[in-house]
Order: sequence, then structure tokens, then C-alpha cells
Amino acid sequence: MLVVGVTGGIGSGKSAVTERFAAHGITVIDADVIARDVVAPDRPALADIARHFGSGILLADGSLDRAALRQRVFADGSERLWLEQLTHPLIGKDIIEQINRSTSPYTILASPLLLETGQQALIDVAVVVDVPEAVQLQRTMQRDNNTADQVRRIMAAQMTRNDRLAKADYIIDNSGALDTLDTRVSSLHQTFLQRALQ
Repeated sequence: MLVVGVTGGIGSGKSAVTERFAAHGITVIDADVIARDVVAPDRPALADIARHFGSGILLADGSLDRAALRQRVFADGSERLWLEQLTHPLIGKDIIEQINRSTSPYTILASPLLLETGQQALIDVAVVVDVPEAVQLQRTMQRDNNTADQVRRIMAAQMTRNDRLAKADYIIDNSGALDTLDTRVSSLHQTFLQRALQ
């Protein structure tokens, strides 16, 4: 099974890219979705998080207050490390299970932390979705209703743009029009189909 990793900084438009691969019938495994699933109310990780951060990290319905947790972990690197040590192995296990179940000609693994974590070992090809940092900042502030300072902290916690680009096998510039994005994804889809057949 050819596994294609898709990553990019916050606000780069990874979802727009993976939606287009999915439209070609390709299985997309989204690490962000899995990361939400592993801390769902019925999963043991949520109880560990509540014990560590206090019950104030939970919403009234018992689910995780993501905004509160994001503020805590991006304000304190040691707290982020604690959370990553808890959740990353669980996320990795679920990703591997989903890759093994995939039946499309190749599989997409979309993950913002693809190149910073052990997830890189799960892929054969790395695709980086790229936009200038000013675009990342603007898009993320609009999408998540976050302050510029909060977005900059998240960006600072991620791999630098230059380091990401240096690790890419393919780069998708997502700062242009959507029809350009359609063309680029369609072209890469054909490339990956050919590679999957080898």
C-alpha cells in the first residue's frame, strides 16, 4: 500500500487538498479527526487529561474544552509535551489500523504533525501544502476566531515553513485560485496511481 502523507502549517489548506483527493475515490485518514476521537468522552485518555489539567478542562456535557486546552498547552511547552506523550501513541495506533483497512489504490494520511512525529515512518511520499506565513495567520484568525498572538504561538510550535518544504517530495502552493488547486491535485493523483502500480 502506497501511503501519501499530506501536511502543512496551520491555515495552509490541507483540508481543501485532501477533499480533492477524496473526490478521486482515495481514502483519506485525517490525524486531526483521530486526535479528537482519542479524547472523546468514552475513551480513557479524556479521564487522564481531566486528572492532569483539572475538571475545568471539561465542558458541561463532559467533553473536552478544546479551546481551553489549546490555550494551556500552547502557553506552556511542558504541558504540550505531557499531552503529546499521552495522545501520540494512541493516535498512531488508530492511524495504523485505518491504513490497514484502506482499500483505495493508495491512501492519504493527512496530519499537521506528520514530519515532527513518528508518523513520518508510516508514509512513502510527503506532500507539503504551502502558503506564505501571512496567509496562514489571516486564514487561521478568520477560521478559528483566534487572536494573532495565539495563532503565532501555534505556528511557532510547528515545524518552520523552510524545514517543512525541505522535507517535501511534492509541494502544493495553495495561495492561488481553487481551479489551480484542482489541477495540481489531479496531476498528483495520476502520479500516485502510477506509483501505486509499480
